[in-house]
Amino acid sequence: MPFLGQDWRSPGQNWVKTADGWKRFLDEKSGSFVSDLSSYCSKEVYNKENLFNSLNYDVAAKKRKKDMLNSKTKTQYFHQEKWIYVHKGSTKERHGYCTLGEAFNRLDFSTAILDSRRFNYVVRLLELIAKSQLTSLSGIAQKNFMNILEKVVLKVLEDQQNIRLIRELLQTLYTSLCTLVQRVGKSVLVGNINMWVYRMETILHWQQQLNNIQITRPPFKGLTFTDLPLCLQLNIMQRLSDGRDLVSLGQAAPDLHVLSEDRLLWKKLCQYHFSERQIRKRLILSDKGQLDWKKMYFKLVRCYPRKEQYGDTLQLCRHCHILSWKGTDHPCTANNPESCSVSLSPQDFINLFKF
Repeated sequence: MPFLGQDWRSPGQNWVKTADGWKRFLDEKSGSFVSDLSSYCSKEVYNKENLFNSLNYDVAAKKRKKDMLNSKTKTQYFHQEKWIYVHKGSTKERHGYCTLGEAFNRLDFSTAILDSRRFNYVVRLLELIAKSQLTSLSGIAQKNFMNILEKVVLKVLEDQQNIRLIRELLQTLYTSLCTLVQRVGKSVLVGNINMWVYRMETILHWQQQLNNIQITRPPFKGLTFTDLPLCLQLNIMQRLSDGRDLVSLGQAAPDLHVLSEDRLLWKKLCQYHFSERQIRKRLILSDKGQLDWKKMYFKLVRCYPRKEQYGDTLQLCRHCHILSWKGTDHPCTANNPESCSVSLSPQDFINLFKF
């Protein structure tokens, strides 16, 4: 039935509910809507006594149409804001507060994964959200999470890099969803349970694709890694921050296996990630009576978190409370904005929205 607006500043407007929502009626004589789109009720039908029956439509068909539209326009959920204002309480000028889901939606994470300096940062953030913060996201934020994850998987399938990192991310997400989906009736996830089951099947499909990747050897263009001097090879291997990468590199060639077992290499890796106190608590001696730094590293990894270092991070301005990527300009009134910025790790970013 028509709805007449109750705005005290105007005589009222005539609104009619259609399949596309409420539409304002120009006048009853012309029988047309404000929109140029074709009307769902003609003049003759509108003049009938039972207008509700003339506006009846198939709800299931409308839902399918909406789902199809969302699937075609899912990239619209990728926002591209360079900075956002983080407010934790209501003030006279600004009401409400910024949530983790809102920040995740508004920051430009879809473009950040294309930057090699920010890729590991975003992946780590996705992993932390998948572990414990998935239920704190809104429905749109959860959908945005899955869309960004899909872009990450497609990038890895194309570049054939960071395969193990994304495998671990998908396994973490799948394990969390298995726990959350079992809580039927407790409203821990936004949306229909069948939709989340479908997403879990999609995750399994992505895992299968990653497992089936065949690394293609690039065409020979000159010197290879093994052609470099040994001191230079060792210097490059010292730049690796994950011991599993050293083990994989040692399995690539017999000559590299000897370098990957270098005691000094593993010693520097342990000293980079862990403190002296942590190392002293986990001393392991080899058969020759020397410290086995390789075994100590993997022992320490199981006991303590590794040091995280990223090429680019999000930063928070302590003066104006604006969150942005490092190197991105924001409207700050401080005399020296750079001195007010604090770099945030992925865990710091999540802790920022814990009230």
